[in-house]
Amino acid sequence: MNTIWIVMPILIVLMFLLGIDLDRTAFAGVRRQPKAVLLGMLGQLVLLPIIAFGVAWALNLPPVYFMGLVLVACCPGGSSSNVFSMLAKGDVALSVTLTALSSIITLFTLPVIMEFVTRFVSDMSEVQITLPVGKLLVQNIVLLFVPLIAGSIFRHSLPTAAARVGRVLGKAAFPALMTLALLFFLQYSNEIVDNFAILGLSAAMLILLAMACSSALSRLGGFGSAVRRTIVIEVGMQNAAQAIAIASSPFIFNSGEMALPAIIYALLMNVILLTYVYCIRKKQK
Repeated sequence: MNTIWIVMPILIVLMFLLGIDLDRTAFAGVRRQPKAVLLGMLGQLVLLPIIAFGVAWALNLPPVYFMGLVLVACCPGGSSSNVFSMLAKGDVALSVTLTALSSIITLFTLPVIMEFVTRFVSDMSEVQITLPVGKLLVQNIVLLFVPLIAGSIFRHSLPTAAARVGRVLGKAAFPALMTLALLFFLQYSNEIVDNFAILGLSAAMLILLAMACSSALSRLGGFGSAVRRTIVIEVGMQNAAQAIAIASSPFIFNSGEMALPAIIYALLMNVILLTYVYCIRKKQK
């Protein structure tokens, strides 16, 4: 069974949910806190791929896992990061702004970064991997941009119904992602068990380094604790479903193995960030 046919509907639903969450105030943070938005976008679009590239290179990951780890770093978190920001008592408005902007901008930055990584991996190894940039861009538009716009139109046209649908989808999003992770684990259990040590280490390093670097940058920026927490969560939380959809898509890489870093990342990401939120709330009490 090709799990891409399960990944795609889940990703479409998640992006539709994000579209429902977006309203006219979604981009208000650009004018309200331009410095914080700029720093958050810098962390998501530049810092995180660099960290992932560095971790993959330092650990000498095999080519398919090298690309899978960088791919995760190129897929910024969706509506889940807004929920985590709320739980951490961060700046939810800033979180929504960063989510909205990054979801649109990465439609174009992701192909550029992955094209570079594909050439780097192919040059450094005997494995020749090609990236159909045009197909990647089309798939991203169909799976990400169109559902996002559809959700936003739905909210604008039928706000009451959209609110109800949003509540239902919001409750179903996390179980759907965990079901997806379970299916991938069952399908690639041998590969995951054999490579869990190195993939778990690389995913954990990516998450922790992203959180630490974004926290340091936000402190240098002189932001308050709520903004710092939001930037840490936005930079540290990636859209694993999007990475899985690109890696396993028969139109792009058609590689289940390339999706394994995203699966392990998703599991560790929730554990680490939930622990982070718990520590913050305990400290506040």
